Amino acid sequence: MEFFRIKKDIPFMSYGRLTTTISLLTFILAVFFLTTRGLNYGVDFTGGTVMEVSYPHAADLEGIRKAIDGIGLNEATVQNFGTSQDVLIRLPIKKDLSIAQLSEEVSTALRAADNQVEIRRVESVGSQVGDELFESGALALLIVIFGIAGYLAMRFEWRFALSAIIANMHDVIIILGFFAFFQWDFSLTVLAAIMAVLGYSVNESVVVFDRVRENFRKMRKAGTVEVIDNAITRTLSRTVITHTLTLTMVGSMLLFGGEVLHYFSLALTIGILFGIYSSVLVACPVALLLGVSRANLIGNIDKKKNDGEGEIVA
Repeated sequence: MEFFRIKKDIPFMSYGRLTTTISLLTFILAVFFLTTRGLNYGVDFTGGTVMEVSYPHAADLEGIRKAIDGIGLNEATVQNFGTSQDVLIRLPIKKDLSIAQLSEEVSTALRAADNQVEIRRVESVGSQVGDELFESGALALLIVIFGIAGYLAMRFEWRFALSAIIANMHDVIIILGFFAFFQWDFSLTVLAAIMAVLGYSVNESVVVFDRVRENFRKMRKAGTVEVIDNAITRTLSRTVITHTLTLTMVGSMLLFGGEVLHYFSLALTIGILFGIYSSVLVACPVALLLGVSRANLIGNIDKKKNDGEGEIVA
């Protein structure tokens, strides 16, 4: 499906050196902030206390947050749980307070704000459990990365495969860099968003590279730069439609999803925007720098045709 067709190819590769330079600087900054500031891990990874409270009426989440902030627990997470009357509160570990003391302080603050509150459940998530979740999450991310790398290695010639892998890793590091710089809460939902971005970004790279490979068969007299520019231009309509619809959905979660979906949708938004950029203006210029050519993808066609053996397709 195409909503529009661009008749003249856009010279994307003429900006390749500029875009790869910008990407390299952004990547270095992201690594710098990850090294110096680190990630602000949430209760999922660090451990803490989980409280479930209920009200006879719709809970005022803002009022609950202000009550908890008033006792110095600014890092607490407050969200609806099941219904608008039930609320789940996640509290970080406080070294100077036991679980009983911490929950008692929170209960007192909530009752002072609304004496109709009912404390349903108080549970502790130990630091050991947090460490296990962190290790499991990191292992899952590594498995996804190696799985995608293996898929690209089997599907494409190594220059294109390596370019796509670099573009995908670029997206992941950029997201982590944003979370490190702004010290946003990094939780399991954010990790899930990063894995979703990996799949989303690699899909875009595959679409572009498939068209490049197809163009090498069709555009026999064109140079590599012309082939790549044509491939990106021809897939531009599909890119605009797909990403506009996706960003509309993710944007609605970001604006109206509340605190529980805020960082999840924020990570997706950053990943999708940089995924569009990296698939076109990082992966393709890197492939060009690696020396990709017609012979790399489909063999020496002219020699085979002269020998009467026909074409070799990738």
